Amino acid sequence: MIRGISILLRALEPKDVDLMMIFENDPEVWPVSGTVTPYSKYTLEQYYANATQDIFAAKQLRLAIDVISEVPNTDVTIGYIDLFEFDHIHRRAGVGILIGEKDHRRKGYATEALSLLVKYSFNTLNMHQLYCHIDNRNDVSLRLFSKVGFRTCGVMRDWIAYDGAWHNVSVLQLIRPSVIVHS
Repeated sequence: MIRGISILLRALEPKDVDLMMIFENDPEVWPVSGTVTPYSKYTLEQYYANATQDIFAAKQLRLAIDVISEVPNTDVTIGYIDLFEFDHIHRRAGVGILIGEKDHRRKGYATEALSLLVKYSFNTLNMHQLYCHIDNRNDVSLRLFSKVGFRTCGVMRDWIAYDGAWHNVSVLQLIRPSVIVHS
């Protein structure tokens, strides 16, 4: 587990499959995730089976985002954060995050989760850089990644299509700082 002040990031458990079905099958998040069809429970069970592999084998890592409760064993899973396209030779990976529980959005949990993942990626996995692709109309995600230190390095025009229109996507990177703060 990677523990923060309000949240913790933890490895996936079998219980996460049902929650992933709800979050991943929400049509509102499909434009962000590039999904156009619902996921079956079988598909998500297969994903879970792969997610239990080491990041060096699977080339990805999904962690659950749990809000820490004062009562033991009552933490609430509100979303997931991912490292994908993990490249240990060039020491880079893509980052994605979803706070699926809508009433837990805009409370600072995503910022804390992303900050924890960045520290883990640089301090433990020895990554050189992280990157993400964000629809230019997704102001919330653009602000989130910028707040944590990601910077726009380019724009891909007409990169994704949804709602009958083409949309530009910003590419953001976070290059490992020369001095890393350990906490």
